[in-house]
Amino acid sequence: MELGSVVEFLENKTILVSGVTGFVAKVFIEKILRVQPNVKKLYLFVRAADIDSAALRFQNEVLAKDVFNVLKEKWGTRLNSFISEKITFVPGDISSEDLGLKDSNLKEELWNELDIMVNSAAITKFDERYDVAFGINTLGVIHLVNFAKKCVKLKVFVHVSTAYVAGERTGLILENPLDGASGLDFDAEMKVIDQKLNELKTKGAPQKEITLFMKNLGTERAKLHGWPNTYVFTKTMGEMLMQQSKENLSLVIIRPTVVSGTYKEPFPGWVEDLKTINTLFVASAQGNLPCLVGETKIIMDVIPVDMVVNAMIVAMVAHAKQPSDANIYHVGSSLRNPVTLGLQVANTVFHNFFKGVYNDLRKKVKFVMRVVEIYKPYFYFNGIFDDTNTEKLRMTARGSRTETDLFYFDPDSIEWRDYFMNTHIPGVEKLLQQKRSFPKTKVFRSGHVPSDKTITDRVMPMTFIQSSRMGNTHFPVSHRDKTYFQRQRLSKMTLNVLRNQIGAAPICCWKPMSGIYAL
Repeated sequence: MELGSVVEFLENKTILVSGVTGFVAKVFIEKILRVQPNVKKLYLFVRAADIDSAALRFQNEVLAKDVFNVLKEKWGTRLNSFISEKITFVPGDISSEDLGLKDSNLKEELWNELDIMVNSAAITKFDERYDVAFGINTLGVIHLVNFAKKCVKLKVFVHVSTAYVAGERTGLILENPLDGASGLDFDAEMKVIDQKLNELKTKGAPQKEITLFMKNLGTERAKLHGWPNTYVFTKTMGEMLMQQSKENLSLVIIRPTVVSGTYKEPFPGWVEDLKTINTLFVASAQGNLPCLVGETKIIMDVIPVDMVVNAMIVAMVAHAKQPSDANIYHVGSSLRNPVTLGLQVANTVFHNFFKGVYNDLRKKVKFVMRVVEIYKPYFYFNGIFDDTNTEKLRMTARGSRTETDLFYFDPDSIEWRDYFMNTHIPGVEKLLQQKRSFPKTKVFRSGHVPSDKTITDRVMPMTFIQSSRMGNTHFPVSHRDKTYFQRQRLSKMTLNVLRNQIGAAPICCWKPMSGIYAL
């Protein structure tokens, strides 16, 4: 397969992007506009009632973000005219047939003009209402595929899924299709949703009760079928249905792992929100996460968002030129350059000394266990994601005229210590300052943290607590905290909670000359 120049391929192409206000889509849109200003048109599908509402959402929730700063500097006062020339807003709702498009002329225009469709629309909240998540992550995907099959010029459809559609599997997880993998009955799930909603409405349940019930229903149905939460469960069903109904559509499925801030472009360290891995950094710095429960050698799969976007674009070009069935790509790091939540990484990422907040560990246990429950499918995942297809794509790009320096997505190039300390965590710090949720001066129970300290200085090394059946438990600590832990023992309440979560946990004790504590 010969890819050729990606920049040249993008010239004069029309691309529809859904999920425009999402993290990945923002980086994708910025990249296309920056590297190929001669793209013919970007149709941006925005969930809105009309074009004016869609344009307003784009201005406030997309273009206003720092990720577009490089583009703004490049175009200056001409940015608005450039945007109006290159972007057409498509208001609608992917949970509806024909995407809820009310403008028949716009619908015909899309069917006749589109070269590429990119779907990154998703409800990513882990415990979203089942009906809401099902409508977007499952039904929405089918509506997009059905719409794509009516586009006469369409060359490729790119769908952003998640690597965690694998569910609770372990070992090496291949880039294989999901259809037929679980025996899920989609119609039955839809009937369950409709039945429960009708029952609640018939008895006159208040909206708050309906919302809570539907959230719990999603979690229950997900775990019943072997998935950890509503998000990955509904994404799995959407991907399965897509594979079953694509017919002759050239379909590319991108399965990223835990997506982190930008590695290099448009600048290093742009972070969109404080979810997933950022939750650990922020909670630790604020003293709310004094320990992390898990095996010290567990592998966490992280990949910067710009690498995900570059993989999307290169795969898009590859399958637009030569459609094939080898169209599923894991974009992650666990196979080639894993992030290990071990003592060395923890001490580096979470700094080299405690901030003395462990004296209120008892009060933090509930929060810790909540973090464990929410993020267990990602931070304590026991599988390794094979990326054979993705590696073949990388090798093909290297052997072609492809601009591999511009469309990089090799995780082996990342030095994780440097990335976290000098790129990602500073990006989180900047976002926190913008949100005014983390003051420059922070007073911990143990004393005052100077105002010139950054989040990197505040974030403490995580305590790793694991059960005796998994081996010794290690506490990466500095010598200044040695005397504290020699005096302190985990409370009975703490140990009881830990036993319920991960099994028996003995008392903390100091290992002489090792610099760590072991259970």
